Amino acid sequence: MGNFRDLEGKRVLITGGASGIGLATAKRFLEEGSSVFIVDWDKKALEGTLSGNPRLAGAQADVSNPCEVKGAFEDMDAVFRGIDVLISNAGISVRKPFLDITYEQWSRILRINLDGMFLCAQEAIRRMKGQHSGVILFTASTNGLEGHPLYADYNASKAGIILLAKTLALEFAPWLRVNAVCPGYVLTPMQKAEYTPEMLEEVNRNIPLNRHATPEEVAGLFAFLASGLAAYITGQTICIDGGETAGQYLSGLEK
Repeated sequence: MGNFRDLEGKRVLITGGASGIGLATAKRFLEEGSSVFIVDWDKKALEGTLSGNPRLAGAQADVSNPCEVKGAFEDMDAVFRGIDVLISNAGISVRKPFLDITYEQWSRILRINLDGMFLCAQEAIRRMKGQHSGVILFTASTNGLEGHPLYADYNASKAGIILLAKTLALEFAPWLRVNAVCPGYVLTPMQKAEYTPEMLEEVNRNIPLNRHATPEEVAGLFAFLASGLAAYITGQTICIDGGETAGQYLSGLEK
């Protein structure tokens, strides 16, 4: 039994659920006794995750494709007959100077990171509306709160997610709760692919807690926000960043 007993039996859909934060979140909700359905574009990763976790169900889909998103939710309907919690997590980033970003790259990042959230939220809310209850949690980023060079497209997409969450929280209150989770640096496969070990060490020196978050720590926040303990939290932007956005941090000072 997990820490949030009211999550037992909840029907949870997680996008980007075959790796990183999404996979850690899927495992956490399974621990809480939830019924979990994961969606991922990577067929090989998805199949590997499903075969290694027999209690998981899932479907392959590109969250930027309306037809594939609709199909994934219909697949979940067939298995769980509805949805209680959406963790809209799928996203990508590419590290590149602004003038080197092609329109094709810009469009791809926005389609996956923001359009995908829109499409998944619409499908989820259509189903939740009938039962007049539900929780939607978006994976945004601290990059959506402040400027970070070399990520103009990613930053813009994450800022959009934050306002999408606030808008939906107002539009569908009081029966639907919607929040945006803003992780800082998390040691995921995507992060390891973009950063060298030296770059990771440099980043850690500038984080007050001197380390990256683990995917499991972010998963724990999702579980809390989906639970009844967070019943009065909606329309919020919740950072989990080791103090990154608290203000200027000067490492090496005497404590």
